[in-house]
Amino acid sequence: MNRDDLESLFRQKFHHDPEVIVQAPGRVNLLGEHVDYNEGIVLPAAINRSVYIASNPQEDDLVTLYAIDLDDSTSFCLSTLEEKINIEGNPLPNWALYPAGVAWALKKSGLSVSGIKAIITSNIPIGAGLSSSAALEIAFATLWQAIERWDLDRLSMARICQKAENDYVGLSCGLMDQFASACGVEGHALYLDIRSLDWEAAPLPKGTALIIADSGQRRALTNSAYNDRRASCEEAVKHLQEFFPNIQSLRDVSSTEFAALSAFIPEIPRKRAEHIIKEIARVESALSALQRNDKQAFGALMYSGHNSLRDLYEVSTPELDLLVGLTRKIPGCIGARLTGAGFGGCTINLVEEQYAEEFIKDLKAAYKKETGSEIQVYLCKANQGASVLKG
Repeated sequence: MNRDDLESLFRQKFHHDPEVIVQAPGRVNLLGEHVDYNEGIVLPAAINRSVYIASNPQEDDLVTLYAIDLDDSTSFCLSTLEEKINIEGNPLPNWALYPAGVAWALKKSGLSVSGIKAIITSNIPIGAGLSSSAALEIAFATLWQAIERWDLDRLSMARICQKAENDYVGLSCGLMDQFASACGVEGHALYLDIRSLDWEAAPLPKGTALIIADSGQRRALTNSAYNDRRASCEEAVKHLQEFFPNIQSLRDVSSTEFAALSAFIPEIPRKRAEHIIKEIARVESALSALQRNDKQAFGALMYSGHNSLRDLYEVSTPELDLLVGLTRKIPGCIGARLTGAGFGGCTINLVEEQYAEEFIKDLKAAYKKETGSEIQVYLCKANQGASVLKG
């Protein structure tokens, strides 16, 4: 959807032009899966699929929202954010908890938030592991910043939006998704140290494309499955602390140290910890590969990361495994892996740009031949972070 279409839809809904239009992208994670809550390092990239919001500020504290793609609307008051209710006193719909949560977190941070009328649309597949919810949060934070004119750097914005998701929506997540949506750099991956919050942009290999294949499985990573894996990592840390009392997380354990002590850890936490420790090392190696434009080394690390998520962290599915496996026989593919939390969603494929269109056709055909099912495959590029398009 382009800006003209969004303005037209806003006029149809509210009968006047929008004053502010913003966008915030989804993200794909290239390497560093499940390490953010282990204080590790991650390597996401913002993609050219975004949430778009067109809006006008209001004099009162009423927030009126219309979600085009859901054909649903709601209104709530900024004075009743704690209650999570609409103006009729009913619970907010799930999608509206995200903008309400951002307003709540911004106010908690001492920033002014006004009433608005807004329409929302997105071309990020929901539930596919591409961070549609984080993009929605960052888009609303960007919108209120454009309206209120307060000064806030993008990393601080990401942290406020993470707080909204953790403490208001009630979903446990690391900082990576909001960070990538806020801080994306065109043509680059983002190397982020979750512990120190230091980050740098790393150029993606020249002549390559990012291709996302959607398995069609909407993620079934329940809170219990996610929490089980977090708990297993924490259990592994407790066992390792018997030998290294000063370690705070798996980030502090080297591959050599883990190899020496893994026999003292029960099987499940041992497998989870092995993935985390080796995945952190893979991200370090991946940054080095990007800096020297070694796409073959980077691709090999992607395949290795997928195998680890499949065998050690056990968050893959047969469909995701098939999608990754098929790429090994398709010309032009450099590397592939599942992206996001797992249990459904998408794979990310690094492909030679000259083969991109053929790769998409071949992957669709090969998957249909194996399963009888059609899949959606998207040609993407690493894009800039959130921005104000008007206002």
